[in-house]
Amino acid sequence: MAGALREWFDPSRAGITPDYRFSLANERTFLAWIRTGLALIAGGLACAQFLPPLPVAHLREIIAVLLLVLGALVALRAVDHWVRTERAMRLGVDLPRSRFPAVLAIAVAVGAVAIIGAVLIQLF
Repeated sequence: MAGALREWFDPSRAGITPDYRFSLANERTFLAWIRTGLALIAGGLACAQFLPPLPVAHLREIIAVLLLVLGALVALRAVDHWVRTERAMRLGVDLPRSRFPAVLAIAVAVGAVAIIGAVLIQLF
């Protein structure tokens, strides 16, 4: 466990240093994922604080918690992807594949449809 955490905070322990431009591109991708996680967390807090009570009991709270959890998962996944990509570049192997962007897009779309449905129910 401690070894895995050490690798998260110091992926430079493996292989040789790649071209700095690739490391910086990897870091920019990491920061984009962190911004996405923060946006999801902000959306969760906004739902909890500003969304009026919905006709389905506790739906507002469920949406808020799901957004907060999704934001936390995105942040953790960002670190994991950054480390795995950095390690792959240092070892000269193929970059890791990730299905997470597709899963995140589907989750956000399903959440949006659910919120649209809740708003429409409230209108009628």
